[in-house]
Amino acid sequence: MNLQDIDALVLVGAGKMGLALAKGWVRDGLPGGSLMLVDPLPHEETIAFAQTVGAKLVPQIPDEPARAVVLAVKPQIAEQVMAGIRCAIGPQTLVLSVIAGISIKAMQNGLGTKRIVRTIPNTPAQIGKGVTGAYGGDGVSDDDNALTNALLAAAGTVVWVPQENLIDAVTSVSGSGPAYVFLMAEAMAAAGVAQGLKPDVAMVLARNTIIGAAALMDVETLDASVLRQNVTSPNGTTAAALEVLMAKPGLTELMTKAIHAAHMRSLELGE
Repeated sequence: MNLQDIDALVLVGAGKMGLALAKGWVRDGLPGGSLMLVDPLPHEETIAFAQTVGAKLVPQIPDEPARAVVLAVKPQIAEQVMAGIRCAIGPQTLVLSVIAGISIKAMQNGLGTKRIVRTIPNTPAQIGKGVTGAYGGDGVSDDDNALTNALLAAAGTVVWVPQENLIDAVTSVSGSGPAYVFLMAEAMAAAGVAQGLKPDVAMVLARNTIIGAAALMDVETLDASVLRQNVTSPNGTTAAALEVLMAKPGLTELMTKAIHAAHMRSLELGE
């Protein structure tokens, strides 16, 4: 399915993630006039985007069923939002949820439909470099899956998981993951300053090292562990640093603990 063929798409919640997805859809061919943004308090960037691409921007969803509704709101207001959009959920409506922690069962009860796909994208979606985990409920058709793939592929890579409970794991690894990488850039820059570099120089080095390493991993087919070994000369400077990072407890243990904390919080949000 091509995005050019979609004649009506409703996005509820045009914040950072919602707007990132919308930009990807339009970039991949969705006609701006086919997109409706529902946000009672839109940011200036959202207003400008709607005006630029010709999308409709409204404070509440119209009282008529839509082919597809994408929910990109905070979990804390999910129940309230679902109550307000049931009028737009018809028998042919596919619902894509981008709400962390809210189960398909809870959404089925709140929306009165079983045609729900639960997804977790991340913020690099705004430049088409995101990764999205997805799980479809029992009521999702083959056409719904095709539409879901078309919408999510505009944001980057799509990974389907076989069980819904794995979506919370996806949230903790990739949904929150960009923040881990940004923190690494901060930490590397701070460490560079501690070695005598000026803050702006240290940050340029840290940022571009991460950007370059990510780009290399993107084009290489080698496993990340092999790429790491390729950088590491025996008894060299990299080996000295890795000896610290890989000691017990090291970076792997710390990251496992951090991702577990994010996973537990995702589960708590769904209770």
